[in-house]
Amino acid sequence: MSCPLCHARKPRRACPALHQTICPVCCGTKRLTEIQCPDDCVYLTSAREHPAAVVKRQQEHDVAILLPILQGLTERQQQLFFLFQSLIARHTPEGFSRLVDDDVAEAAGAVAATLETAARGVIYDHAAQSLPAQRLASEMKAMLGDMEKQGVRIYDREAAIVLRAIEKGARETRNIEPGEAAYLTLMARLLQRNRTGAQPPAEPTSSLIIP
Repeated sequence: MSCPLCHARKPRRACPALHQTICPVCCGTKRLTEIQCPDDCVYLTSAREHPAAVVKRQQEHDVAILLPILQGLTERQQQLFFLFQSLIARHTPEGFSRLVDDDVAEAAGAVAATLETAARGVIYDHAAQSLPAQRLASEMKAMLGDMEKQGVRIYDREAAIVLRAIEKGARETRNIEPGEAAYLTLMARLLQRNRTGAQPPAEPTSSLIIP
């Protein structure tokens, strides 16, 4: 009998999510991605409390990249930073296009420039160049508009500072990590870690209340 997921290795772990016995490799690699593990899973709990050495090194590496990006941001701005990152993570480009770091940098830079101009009393909509960046920028502006409608006051200069940090991160992460989506991959890991209960060390508890 073989593991029902890989059909290669021997099943040794009872999976409470699948109600089947699977192999340790599939348990470790598909956890919380392909397998929706319940919080009381003993293997999930053990992994959270005692992460493997390679996982700890990856976490330390990610935080080392993240801290310079967040440097200078207030607690409120840091929380807004992660709200924008959650929006970026949920964004789905239309058609066959694929979102890359350059699109994120363009979108964040264009919206930041628009807000900076508005803070000086001039209304001018700065546009991103690529179509994926334009669509992402529209979602960023819509999010700010929705927050204001719900009574959450975000000042133009404040949001612009956060978006410039995102632009900087999207442009500079490639100098440390390979690939055209290095920044997106980094933030996906951090957000996934946050969802599983291991908060990124740099993410604060803020006074910014989002309905």
